[in-house]
Amino acid sequence: MKIADYLIVGDGYAALFFAHRLIMENKSFYLFSENKQSASRVSAGIINPVVLKKFTTFWLAQEQIHDLQKTLSEMAEYTGRNYWIDEPIQRIFHNVEERELWQKKATEETLSGFLNPAFTSFDTIRNPFGTGKVDQSARLDVFRFFHDFFNFLSENDRLIPEQFDYNALNPVQNQYKTIKYKNIVFCEGMGVVENPFFKDIPLQPNKGHHLKVKISKPIQTKVTLKKKHFLFPLEDDLYYYGGTYDRNQSHHDIDDTARDQLIKGLEEFYPEPFEVVDVQFGFRPTVKDRRPILGNHHEFRNLFVFNGLGARGILNGNYFAGELFQLIEHGKPLPEEVSLERFTQTK
Repeated sequence: MKIADYLIVGDGYAALFFAHRLIMENKSFYLFSENKQSASRVSAGIINPVVLKKFTTFWLAQEQIHDLQKTLSEMAEYTGRNYWIDEPIQRIFHNVEERELWQKKATEETLSGFLNPAFTSFDTIRNPFGTGKVDQSARLDVFRFFHDFFNFLSENDRLIPEQFDYNALNPVQNQYKTIKYKNIVFCEGMGVVENPFFKDIPLQPNKGHHLKVKISKPIQTKVTLKKKHFLFPLEDDLYYYGGTYDRNQSHHDIDDTARDQLIKGLEEFYPEPFEVVDVQFGFRPTVKDRRPILGNHHEFRNLFVFNGLGARGILNGNYFAGELFQLIEHGKPLPEEVSLERFTQTK
């Protein structure tokens, strides 16, 4: 019989950032992973404290940026690599009015640390109105983040590479097959719809496509360009361009309309020929009020859900992993904005 403080079910950002908290606190755990291509694994990895349509920030943006930097430094101690890629976002302005709005917003207290007032122009792309740099923005090295973390879990006997079987769980006896546990945290993304304990949480799938393209004239400066979507360099002379947002599609096929939308978006500011090498998509777990969902089961109080990270999976996943740990280990109440109870309380 094995004994563990925690079982983690899932293998996206929520699961891995929560696992990191357990590593730092020397808690025993096993993580169940089916090794599926989740939305997290095909995500762009953008670390962005600004809503770039309106030039506004969002709840806890600065706190989340600082917390992520701390976490990635801690991870580097045991994986040997820091996954923060210092390639800031350069927002391509559509017109003079956008540039002037940026200048105005850059003087506001909540945005002065994010919206750089100095503008930059690039030779390779169409940007007649220039670009604005988002300070403190960056990217996560998504592939190496997942690759290295799962290697670490496997080497330390903390990974169970199989599908979690809900029928094998005895929540009364706190036992799963041959494992006795104290707590279970379900971090399943859209897979939670199959979970009999949390299948009714109000998630909305948001399908996002992105392209891998080979461009004929490289952009010399290492930045993340953003107009309608994000463009940044990968390895092997490829670039990432994406991603789309679609709350109405649920089929597991590439959508030609989304693909064409991306091609048209790239053509708007990249005037040279390019080749589409690959098209990928994933389903982001989103919530109507744009807040994650954390909390425990109404009957089995040591079963927890951690979901609904949406498009800000890296920042939300890391920051609220800490909030969930504080709830479980120290009884610290969750912020009302993310608590599961906001959907279950009687009005």
